[in-house]
Amino acid sequence: MSSPSEADNGQAEIDRLAAELEKAEAYEVRLRQFFVDIKAELAAGRTASAMSMLNEALRFIDDATDVVAPHREP
Repeated sequence: MSSPSEADNGQAEIDRLAAELEKAEAYEVRLRQFFVDIKAELAAGRTASAMSMLNEALRFIDDATDVVAPHREP
């Protein structure tokens, strides 16, 4: 039988993983929206705007490295 401490640790890990999954899902939704918007700009012939949005998407990706590859403090 597990002790209350082990149960708390297990629940804490579940909560951490659930939070990480939520962050990853939000990241995916935002990234997909970038692609939809960029495609619309390209379809409308606004290549300069599409390029600007691509740069914004790249900054978003660079800023979200903890979602892509989580970093744990030692």
